[in-house]
Amino acid sequence: MAPDGWTQAVRERLGLGRLLPLGGAGDGAWLAERAAVTVLRGAAEGVTGVGLGTLRIALNDPRSAGTSAVPPPPSALPPGPLRIEADFDATADEPLPQAAGRLREALLASASDGLGLVIAEVHLRVTDLLDAAPVSKDATGPTGGNGAGRPGPDGPRERAAAAAVSVPGVLRLTSTLGTPVHLADGHVRVELATAADHRALDVALAVRAAVAKSQDGHPTVAVLVTGIGQ
Repeated sequence: MAPDGWTQAVRERLGLGRLLPLGGAGDGAWLAERAAVTVLRGAAEGVTGVGLGTLRIALNDPRSAGTSAVPPPPSALPPGPLRIEADFDATADEPLPQAAGRLREALLASASDGLGLVIAEVHLRVTDLLDAAPVSKDATGPTGGNGAGRPGPDGPRERAAAAAVSVPGVLRLTSTLGTPVHLADGHVRVELATAADHRALDVALAVRAAVAKSQDGHPTVAVLVTGIGQ
């Protein structure tokens, strides 16, 4: 890979943030932190009187993390409940605990019901009091990595790709970590972007089933969701 291409690949990989466990230890799915944060910011924009600042997602207690049932993507976090940490600004129109409670509920609902993340705690910190409600702004950016077309079913890699893109809710395959379909020693890893109106965990589980069915020899399958809605 040329130096410029290598640099771009590193930037894209780092831009994903942490690779978060999606669902539980047996679900074999991960979600890029960048994609999760984009969705959570969208949910926060619907909470009046608050403005979301820095937001990070990490394991709530790394010491109690489990072991995935399938080989994880490189540098992915092990399965375990997660913790959302966020800063926010709020107006003085209502007591701060009430504003924080509304924001917490919105983030929890989006993370769990909208994505499928297992959240143990949401820690919020007020950083400023506002004279007026913050103006909503689009904080999203590209979240899907490089797109991939719909390949025809030839070899095992092509069959896996075709099976994945046939699942409702899959927007496209992506290639931030390399090839969209990675094959090695009885294991298949598929990287993709999902539609915003589909729960990411549900799509990932359906992809795992479809890809496993497309292969010979009953391989294990992992899914990495790198983008949502883009």
